[in-house]
Amino acid sequence: MSVEAVKDYFRSVGREKDVIELELSSATVQLAAEHLHVAPERIAKTLAFRGENKQGALVVVMAGDARIDNKKFRHEFGFKAHMLSPEETLEQVGHAVGGVCPFALKHDWPVYLDESLKRFETVFPACGSSNSAIELTIDDLYQFGNGKAWVDVCKGWQDEAEA
Repeated sequence: MSVEAVKDYFRSVGREKDVIELELSSATVQLAAEHLHVAPERIAKTLAFRGENKQGALVVVMAGDARIDNKKFRHEFGFKAHMLSPEETLEQVGHAVGGVCPFALKHDWPVYLDESLKRFETVFPACGSSNSAIELTIDDLYQFGNGKAWVDVCKGWQDEAEA
């Protein structure tokens, strides 16, 4: 899987022209934000975690300034958060680290979107490569990313007063 698979997916829904391919790397939140000229928190980062009993995977999409809260993750999913290694991510999800996204996954793993994204009208997830992205509304991200549910498994993005 790659940016081509993601572009094929977006072609099937009439949005292939919206995929942005950059000349420079967007493999980290900071690089993506710099090259797309947006605030880092608007980069929708996608992380893959080992499923329960180390079988399969699940995918969580969150705001660029959010971090997994282990306690919330365990409460939501019933097991400890274990990110897939870069090799496992490529094998299980179909995208290399730096381009992981919820589109055109290799397997039908569940995709969860974190509440940290809801404060934005649009966000920029990767599109299967370390130099690609697409601007989507939150509703489009949920739809095109085949969102299973909204979850609250992150920390670090809320004001101290809200936390």
